[in-house]
Amino acid sequence: MVNILLVCMGNICRSPMAASVMHAEVVRRQLTDRVALDSAGTYGAHQGEKADRRAVALAQARGYEQIVNERARKVTEDDFERFDLILAMDLDNLTNLQRLCPAEHRHKLHLFLEYAGVEERTEVPDPYYGNEAGFEAVLRLCEQGVDGVLKRVVQVG
Repeated sequence: MVNILLVCMGNICRSPMAASVMHAEVVRRQLTDRVALDSAGTYGAHQGEKADRRAVALAQARGYEQIVNERARKVTEDDFERFDLILAMDLDNLTNLQRLCPAEHRHKLHLFLEYAGVEERTEVPDPYYGNEAGFEAVLRLCEQGVDGVLKRVVQVG
């Protein structure tokens, strides 16, 4: 079993969207016995909140129903021990994770898109202060990235 944590800042936009897309692909590819996942944020101000309404609407419109179950939480010290792979949506969050992470677990930290092998971009931009188009761009990047991550961690096509 590979345990994956997807991380953005507030855990209400990017990481819940990525987790919902990945959950759907894990189910579709029949990998539920091989991949477990969760999402979290490096900033705890939204603790317990549902994902942003714009993220929820877009994800549901594309069939990613898991997003309605997502609740914001902050990364904890236990996460570094519990997860095999911790994927940050951008460099700021990766830097924050590196500061928090014990040295023996730093090898688990990566940028989501870089780990996925998405060559055009290394970061998933934060859509929170933007419009619907920003959320659409994030969802497309999540779809691209999830495919690459799953291929890499379970070596399947």
